[in-house]
Amino acid sequence: MKGRILTKETITGFINHLHLEEKSANTIEKYARDVKAFAAYLNGNVVSKELVIEYKQKLIADGYAVSSINSMLAAVNSLFDYLGWVDCKVKSIKTQRQIYCPENKELSKAEYLRLVEAAEHNHNQRLNMILQTIGGTGIRISELQFITVEAVKSGTVEVACKGKNRIIFIVKKLKKKLLRYAAEWHIKAGAIFITKSGKPVNRTNVWREMKALCKQAHVNPDKVFPHNLRHLFARMFYKLEKDIAKLADILGHSSINTTRIYIISTGYEHLKRMENMRLVV
Repeated sequence: MKGRILTKETITGFINHLHLEEKSANTIEKYARDVKAFAAYLNGNVVSKELVIEYKQKLIADGYAVSSINSMLAAVNSLFDYLGWVDCKVKSIKTQRQIYCPENKELSKAEYLRLVEAAEHNHNQRLNMILQTIGGTGIRISELQFITVEAVKSGTVEVACKGKNRIIFIVKKLKKKLLRYAAEWHIKAGAIFITKSGKPVNRTNVWREMKALCKQAHVNPDKVFPHNLRHLFARMFYKLEKDIAKLADILGHSSINTTRIYIISTGYEHLKRMENMRLVV
């Protein structure tokens, strides 16, 4: 245990390692945040398995969601792998696989269309097109940078994320809308969704603009965030195709288990199916 002190230099080295591992910017940012939080808890003390378990128990006592705790522990365990302190790694909290999504979290197609209409009514054409682009392709908000004039003209977008490349198709109606938007804003080449300074749009600003539509669109704010549009796309695609492997390819998932999370329906849908079974006479 001698010398197992977590320093700023150690954390910097770990972050550099993540860059060399070609982790996504979002992953690096999150891991850095989680590791720094753990370092703050240590407060200069020597790292030990017992102390890591105490940290895990503190996260539970503080009321963090199980998924959040497991995510934070994954970052700390990754740090230990990097440092060779594998004996300090702790187990994640076991959970039963979620079989349905709370109804107050699932964004419906009708609600999505009301958000699009509200953005149009507010003359926020960029937000309107961002909503329709994510909703119509299932891409991540961080992948909007790959929606370029050139790609849209060709009808296919090559997305490079998390060390994987995939092709996204642009349907005719979306293609027409995007090219019209680009022409109106004099965007002749490169990324379509940019700020006034020409930089890619910021996810925080998009999130804030989406939240501002909630009251006008009569949609629960808890349902309104960019990633939920991706979940909506996944559910709509699976409802039509019933092909989870193809959906996983489209979403860029390396594991079908991840894709299963995206297509979980509400408890109401489960209850409806049970009612249709008519086994109670």
